[in-house]
Amino acid sequence: MPQPESDLMDSVSPEYPPVIVAQIEPRPRQVWKFWGTALWGLFIFAAMFAGQMAVIVYLILAQDGPFDIAAATRLVGSGLTISLSVIAGLPAVLAALWFAIRFTSTPFKDYLGLRRPSWRHTLLGAIGLAAIVVGWDLMSRATGRDIAPGFMVDVLKSAQSSGALWLLIVAFCVAAPISEELFARGFLYRGWSESALKPVGAILLSSAAWTALHLQYDWYFFGEIFMIGVWLGFLRHRFHSTWATIIVHGLNNFAAVLQTMWLAGQS
Repeated sequence: MPQPESDLMDSVSPEYPPVIVAQIEPRPRQVWKFWGTALWGLFIFAAMFAGQMAVIVYLILAQDGPFDIAAATRLVGSGLTISLSVIAGLPAVLAALWFAIRFTSTPFKDYLGLRRPSWRHTLLGAIGLAAIVVGWDLMSRATGRDIAPGFMVDVLKSAQSSGALWLLIVAFCVAAPISEELFARGFLYRGWSESALKPVGAILLSSAAWTALHLQYDWYFFGEIFMIGVWLGFLRHRFHSTWATIIVHGLNNFAAVLQTMWLAGQS
């Protein structure tokens, strides 16, 4: 039925202006840019270091009897201590990341790229990383260098002697990949990739920062670690998933542990 003319006139009458519903634009999601990411990155690293040092300090204080520098050195370098400290660093990193990200308007999972990857992407990432590691191992053999760092062999033997091998595997293959990937490929890459560095610069700089975390190795293995970091950064950029880099990183560490166990058994 057509609307009466009087009703039509009332609907546009100045006394009854039409109600206009304003469309509120969604607030753009924010991330820390270059300097914000760098400064918060230092804060996250400090939290990781504090979490790891808390375990070391506790174990030192828990020692009975005389305790000298030599004993402290053995304790700090033992497989059990290193495993516990690496595991303790994970909750510290998570807490620091939550604190840094809460000041932005981006959800925690979205900020860090915690999206479930496909098995195809994960498999491609693992194959590519295996090619890098095998190539580096072949170059090590060709130059007469050890394939596995001496640090890894010593830590593995220490963990085996103290019955903490399973703890070492959890630390190196689960805790370390999660904390390091959330820090490097999650937080650092996300902020730097949206700055003037763009994705390529973010991959290179975050890989350099991640390499600097591995001061226990020499300059030669720094090169391998940096190359691995670049590949993981590419995976983060290409597949938009930090979970993919966590899984590939964990598989690489597990393979490294198995390789070190084999090499330690040969020596």
